[in-house]
Amino acid sequence: MSASPLLSKYCKPEDGNAAQDITPEKAGWQYVGFEVQELKAGDTISQATEDQEYCLVLVSGLASLTSKTLNEDNLGQRMSPFERTPPYSVYLPNDDQFTLTALTDVELAICKAPSKGTYPARVIAPADVGVEHRGKGFNKRFVQNILPEDKPADSLLVVEVFTDEGNTSSYPSHKHDQDNCPAETYLEETYYHRIDPPQGFVFQRVYTDDRSLDESMAVYDKDVVMVPKGYHPVATLAGYTSYYLNVMAGPTRRWCFTWEKDHNWVNGPDYK
Repeated sequence: MSASPLLSKYCKPEDGNAAQDITPEKAGWQYVGFEVQELKAGDTISQATEDQEYCLVLVSGLASLTSKTLNEDNLGQRMSPFERTPPYSVYLPNDDQFTLTALTDVELAICKAPSKGTYPARVIAPADVGVEHRGKGFNKRFVQNILPEDKPADSLLVVEVFTDEGNTSSYPSHKHDQDNCPAETYLEETYYHRIDPPQGFVFQRVYTDDRSLDESMAVYDKDVVMVPKGYHPVATLAGYTSYYLNVMAGPTRRWCFTWEKDHNWVNGPDYK
């Protein structure tokens, strides 16, 4: 059976290529771009933001970075996302550029979306990241809000989510595919998955009410799932912990969503 068109499998990078490179053209949408670079100590990467804003997330490792206005000698603190400490990140507007040099092995996520240049470049330190626990029963997860809607950006929303073994996440099923704010906003979304231990996998389903889209995927370490529309729950398996980095963007920078009616009871008092 062929892989789902919504699943981008991890490809071990060679000759400076990205481990993941999701463009709007590849995804068939308008807003979200997502890239993962795996760097060895001493490696350098440079990019121009052009008409996009960037959120650079140090998923793991230490690095130095320069841009038109920033000069940071030692960014980073965690060596694995499964340390569950907030990451260092960098926000860059359009018409900027950056050079990042890896001081250790580095896993760098590059989140992209259209920008008007409203906000200046800044470092998002761990202390700037809001953390929260969500859910109950077997629907619990731990959330680290890197770039939520109440922090300055033109388009991007960026968040990390940790889900323990045997729990569901992005559940009860919800969607954000209608441009009907404040009831719902249209937001494209990518899920960059990491699994601990790394030989494990999670299940993710992306589906619409009418089932014109209905994809179920076994997702392995460092794979990316693209969510153009519909509901998109994740389920973990016994023995394996899930991390994913979400990137969302659309015409309105608000996270307004609709629960799937059949499963919304899990939010209520009858589910413990």
